[in-house]
Amino acid sequence: MIRILIADDHAILRAGLKHLLSDYPDITVAGEASNGQEVLVKVRSEVWDVLVLDMTMPGKSGIELIKQLKQIAPSLPILILSMHKEDVYAVRALKAGAAGYLCKDNAEEQLVTALRKVAAGGLYINAAVAEKIAAGMLHGNLLDAAPHTRLSDREYQVFQLLVAGSNVTDIAQNLNLSIKTVSTHKTHIHEKLDCANVAELIHYAIRHDLVSGKGE
Repeated sequence: MIRILIADDHAILRAGLKHLLSDYPDITVAGEASNGQEVLVKVRSEVWDVLVLDMTMPGKSGIELIKQLKQIAPSLPILILSMHKEDVYAVRALKAGAAGYLCKDNAEEQLVTALRKVAAGGLYINAAVAEKIAAGMLHGNLLDAAPHTRLSDREYQVFQLLVAGSNVTDIAQNLNLSIKTVSTHKTHIHEKLDCANVAELIHYAIRHDLVSGKGE
């Protein structure tokens, strides 16, 4: 039996996943979480076979949460279930320690296969992501990739918050960083993306389909 913990801030989606998985006797949804803090508490207090994790939830989420979870439970397979296209976030998630990445649009057709594969110790990715891995992107060979793939995880997090409308002060409070540190990240982001101001960052994000709407 594969014990699943589902972490997503939308109750309707969690209910839908539970209903979908109820048809499979080898899989049981044994727990739920609606934010990053709940995920951390449940992972610390119980043993799970797979964590199904949304990339964007209230509080700590995304790459930062994946890294912390892998410190707490290194052997726990994490399957990312995200609204974002695989080619946007998957490589970053895998680098952080995730065992698989699945777009919510494909969940109904692929979720069970993905769960069984990562529970067995495998890696679940689509063909586009596999090509990037084969090209060496997971090892930092980003010279031929889109400019945003060259951002560090923290820079990417700041970038997402900037294009979502947050200012430097808000971001500093949100991420528990100094204003000076956030300003430095912002400068690096402008340089790496060749954008002169936030408006250009927003246009860049829209052009590359990177707008999450939640400031991941």
